[in-house]
Amino acid sequence: MRTEILKYIEKKSKVDLGELAVMLGTDEVTVANEIAEMEKEKIICGYHTLIDWDKAGVEFVTALIEVRVTPQRNQGFGKIAERIYNYPEVTAVYLISGAYDLLVTLEGRTLKEVSQFVTDKLSPLESVLSTATHFILKKYKDHGTILVEKTQSERMLVTP
Repeated sequence: MRTEILKYIEKKSKVDLGELAVMLGTDEVTVANEIAEMEKEKIICGYHTLIDWDKAGVEFVTALIEVRVTPQRNQGFGKIAERIYNYPEVTAVYLISGAYDLLVTLEGRTLKEVSQFVTDKLSPLESVLSTATHFILKKYKDHGTILVEKTQSERMLVTP
């Protein structure tokens, strides 16, 4: 039952306990108790609303920054990741495979603001060896949700 609840919540954070209970063949109280238990155990870490800021008319810049670091003795990447994720501009930090070690997502009002963050706060950190910044120009799909109108097929209709 937990997996089904988690899959439902992941797609629809506005939980309709009645709908979920019917889907699972149980009652609302059981579902509510299960959700409360998973929140207490930190299986459910939070709830988020996905907003298309472009349509809302709010302008800001999102950047993905690849960071190569020197892992610290006995602490690996955790200590430097913690220093980075504590900045309020940073929305996510991931340990990744490949040429870089960490992928940092951050938001700012302008390209310049994001660039200054990288130059003034991220690059000077002792363990940081190099960075590569990628700005998100358009979001087509985010957190499993398609954010653009589906385009009409560009094929011409062929009739016999």
